[in-house]
Amino acid sequence: MAELPEIMILTRQISHELKGKEFESVEIIQEKSLNMEKNDFIENILSKKVTGAYNKGKWIFLELSGNSNLLLNLGMGADILFYNAGEDLPEKYQCHFQFNDQSGFTCRFWWFGHVEFVPTQELNEHKPTMDMALSPLDTNFTNEHFTKLIKGRSQIKNLILNQKKIGGIGNVYIQDILFKAKIHPQRLANTLKPEEINDIYKIMRENLKNALDKGGLAYEMDFYGIKEGYTTEDFLVAYKDGEPCPVCSTIIEKIKTSSTSSYICPQCQQL
Repeated sequence: MAELPEIMILTRQISHELKGKEFESVEIIQEKSLNMEKNDFIENILSKKVTGAYNKGKWIFLELSGNSNLLLNLGMGADILFYNAGEDLPEKYQCHFQFNDQSGFTCRFWWFGHVEFVPTQELNEHKPTMDMALSPLDTNFTNEHFTKLIKGRSQIKNLILNQKKIGGIGNVYIQDILFKAKIHPQRLANTLKPEEINDIYKIMRENLKNALDKGGLAYEMDFYGIKEGYTTEDFLVAYKDGEPCPVCSTIIEKIKTSSTSSYICPQCQQL
């Protein structure tokens, strides 16, 4: 599933390719991905122009003319693919958007994806995104801001994955963030020392920036259908249960943490 680095890369590419383009046609095969009736959705999108794009957590916002927005959420995984005029479309997709220059893009959702039309004046009341928290790479996501979030008896992993607390991190990048900080994922937030909180903040931003610079996760395609970047070779403990810890050689374990699995070194990340 795409996380913050992949979403940021996709958003940048969407903004670069689509800004100024006008929608000519919309094809919807999977109506369940919409937030309104198909015909209403299509009517709202047609003849609109893309004026920009940005992301908020794991949601991508395409700003459209007429004070309106096309929102994309990749759910548990998706291929959002651009094509130029004359190029073949992918074999499978749920949504197809074409512009008046005959370029366009398709959306193929693996599971639980969303494509929604929202007028700008209604964004503050859009339930899936209205409470979306700042992302760790946002300029306003300071150490002080992060420290204020670390309180209560929530397990630290659950807190970081809570999109209403911190936007954009999922079950992939969290593994090595906590490993490098030497923090067990089930550690309670209110037991963390100031220096441990500082370490998590620094490592979290460094890891995400590194992934962004490398092109994101290698198994996620970008807007051009390219897969490059982070592979399992770049992971330290994530998805490497049964292998030796890169620091102390203790065997990495896979444990259950709430509704997710975690990969830890039981020696480096003692509870």
